[in-house]
Amino acid sequence: MADSEKSSGKLKWLVIALLFVMTIAITGMGVYLFLGKGDAGTEQAAVPAPIEAPTPLFVKIAPFTVNLTGDDAAASRLLYLGLSLRVGDETTQTLLTDRMPQIRSRLLMLLSGKSAQELTTPEGKAKLAEDIKALFDKPLSEPQPALALQEVLFTEFIVQ
Repeated sequence: MADSEKSSGKLKWLVIALLFVMTIAITGMGVYLFLGKGDAGTEQAAVPAPIEAPTPLFVKIAPFTVNLTGDDAAASRLLYLGLSLRVGDETTQTLLTDRMPQIRSRLLMLLSGKSAQELTTPEGKAKLAEDIKALFDKPLSEPQPALALQEVLFTEFIVQ
């Protein structure tokens, strides 16, 4: 009877040890699957590829100085202006670059009719940008493809 109690006690400890080892193994597998390798795959699938913005195209117009109109002829006012035009396609960029003397002439004519009081306010600058865009309503050449002029950007602006 003592042998049967010894073997039943050993069997009991063997079953407990086996359950303990199985619990550790299952816990280890769960940790590996849920926290390890399993998360890395779902994170990669969940993160979309970043969207790249298209490179903007600009046409730089070299700075120039213009006499402004004013009430007092003795107090001559000057505008020193540099600007760039943001365009939507390479065709527009090429056309504007090739026709730069015409563009500068149109700009000089437009700006020489402005007064210093108009141009020193933020509203005056916004209006000037719209007036510059309107200069391109009249074609630079015949026939002319549609211009994709998006924005007038002032890079230098001094009224003296």
